Amino acid sequence: MKLSTKGRYGLRALIDLAQHSEADPVSITSISDRQGISERYLEQLMSMLKKAGLVKSIRGAGGGYVLAKDLEEISVGDVLRALEGSLEPVECSGLHPEEGCKAADSCVTKYVWQRINESINQTVDEMKLAQLVEESKKMGCQDIHGQTGCKN
Repeated sequence: MKLSTKGRYGLRALIDLAQHSEADPVSITSISDRQGISERYLEQLMSMLKKAGLVKSIRGAGGGYVLAKDLEEISVGDVLRALEGSLEPVECSGLHPEEGCKAADSCVTKYVWQRINESINQTVDEMKLAQLVEESKKMGCQDIHGQTGCKN
């Protein structure tokens, strides 16, 4: 499985938002400046995250984005699925009976794909945004201007 920039940048943006939105909403411009991600791209990502119920937008002067849930309630899996869709590394209709795979009854490899899928989903669902924010603090990550905030 290879994640696109949507997943990688979106997760970075959400971590940044979590670190900086404790008191006030965070603007796209400030996230863009700290993370080195274009504002236009961030707007697209935030729109997807808003649609998934992970962020809320606040309009007006001093507006921006805030998390729609507590840090402990948002998993990496939630973020990645909102931005990337399915996390399955292999499209196997044998894993989805409604798709009608003719070889499903005699195909052994579907069990390989199923185990990989389960491992990926378990891993990303167990990791919470709160853990990543804490890890970022421990690492003393800095953004492109030397301020706190990882850029990976």
